[in-house]
Amino acid sequence: MSDMRTTLASQPAELRRLLSDAPTVEDAAERVRGRRVLLVGTGTSWHAANVGAWFLRAGGVDAWAVQAADAALHGPRPGPEDGLVLLSHRGTKRYTNAVLERARADGVPTVAIGARGAPGVDVATVEPERSAAFTASHTGAMLRLAQLARALGADLGPLEVVPDTVAAALEGPGPEIEPPRRLLELVGAGPNQWTAAEGALKIRETAYVASEGLSVEQYLHGPSVALGEHDALVCLNGGGAGEERLLAVAASAERCRVPVHTITAAFPNELLSVFPLTVAVQRIALEAAERLGTNPDSFGRDVPSRAGAMDGIDL
Repeated sequence: MSDMRTTLASQPAELRRLLSDAPTVEDAAERVRGRRVLLVGTGTSWHAANVGAWFLRAGGVDAWAVQAADAALHGPRPGPEDGLVLLSHRGTKRYTNAVLERARADGVPTVAIGARGAPGVDVATVEPERSAAFTASHTGAMLRLAQLARALGADLGPLEVVPDTVAAALEGPGPEIEPPRRLLELVGAGPNQWTAAEGALKIRETAYVASEGLSVEQYLHGPSVALGEHDALVCLNGGGAGEERLLAVAASAERCRVPVHTITAAFPNELLSVFPLTVAVQRIALEAAERLGTNPDSFGRDVPSRAGAMDGIDL
């Protein structure tokens, strides 16, 4: 059994544990209260940063996600009047570390969210994952962000039922999406555009299948023209204001003979639908890897053609 499959199953219990540790996040919230907040991350943590910005804005916080490399090299970067929420699972990425170190040196109030024991982390999520395909650390980071938003006044709905919705998404029938011959496209509306992006990243790094994750509107205005019968479209429906548009786009793709799979989150709040829908795309990635016989844990390091691919790159 892969480490990814084992970790996937651990998520409900990990989320329940994090819910019982709200005071840690409430203390962190006071550091950034009343400030513009920049959320910074790379890869999966970049997707979490964008979801976190949605959560914080629901509480009236002026919150924006910034790629770690952009914040380090170009800006925007947090100034003295801002707060920084830094997301990094292992605390080892080059640019996230550079942003965190500079912000702390400049006296910027910071909240660093990451794995337990990771360098610089003051709001911990889960134990460092053995698999390179981060799952529990991602849902854990999103829950920490939801707790932070709630401490700052956001009404996100009942966080306490998130572990049960994640358990239901894990225990129910799988998405059972066959990897297409050409492209697996994922789309979502509102905050679930970032669930779509996370799904595409996970599918690429575990099953080595060409995939893309976009907002439904970005997909419609250009990329939709390229999809055909040798592709597949996954529509992530979390309800909310974009649901009608998402379903109309799904119907349009079906008329063009594109295989369409619509996954709907049974959750009363669009913002919190990111949790069960994230688990759904994690399952798509894992099941694709298992069908194709790839190693979902290795980040391609066991693929002969990729030997030495990361040599000389400071991650």
